[in-house]
Amino acid sequence: MTPALHSPRFWLLTAAAVLVAGTTFSLGQWQLRRAAQKEALQAAIESKGRLPALDAQSLLAAKNVTDDIHRPAVLKGVWRAEHTVYLDNRPMSGKTGFWVLTPLVLEGTTQAIVVQRGWVPRNFADRTRLPEVATPAGTVTVEGRIAPPPSKLYEFQGIETGRIRQNLDLPAYRSQTGLPLLEVSLLQTGAAGEGLLREWAPPNLGVDKHYGYAFQWFGLCALVFILYGWFQLVLPFRARTSSRRPKSRDQLP
Repeated sequence: MTPALHSPRFWLLTAAAVLVAGTTFSLGQWQLRRAAQKEALQAAIESKGRLPALDAQSLLAAKNVTDDIHRPAVLKGVWRAEHTVYLDNRPMSGKTGFWVLTPLVLEGTTQAIVVQRGWVPRNFADRTRLPEVATPAGTVTVEGRIAPPPSKLYEFQGIETGRIRQNLDLPAYRSQTGLPLLEVSLLQTGAAGEGLLREWAPPNLGVDKHYGYAFQWFGLCALVFILYGWFQLVLPFRARTSSRRPKSRDQLP
């Protein structure tokens, strides 16, 4: 055994290298597992998107309406335009504006669903000035896909009221409107219309992010092995080999 192997420093650095390499390798594997889980979830979402569209009757007959999230739907009903709200600071196609939400009372029932109708630009000179949005009267047919209620940007204390809001608290909105709103919403799709843009971003579960993190962790693991091998094995070996070579005549005293 070489003298270096008797050094406590050698074994300390070896243990540290093994610990760091093992940890980074495990983290890389964990990121790959997370990516696989999200790929399976993404496949399930795409599979739901290929199912036949729901109508109001089949939607209301579901035991758990949240199980139908991401499924297409074609719903008939009547808009309750007086309860339209505008969610501020919402993006679409790289611009910030309002998401417009209006309850739709489903045909033949008293049940209602919040429809995320689309996006409109905001007036930056006058924040309180709302853009024109057409809301047809009478029975309408709305195509879209079942979605969760709009995501929340910020959490505020108290209940928001008024036409312009940061978030929509569904239980509070249900109480304010007096409508029996479903626990899901309808994300209206199709071409722009009624003054609204409908270029919704597809569901993105961030699978690529996990692959990127996995690459970083595995790269760090490989770097630990390379540095350990170079400084703890290669350089000491070269130093020992160099010290054992016979000196040339020019180096003799």
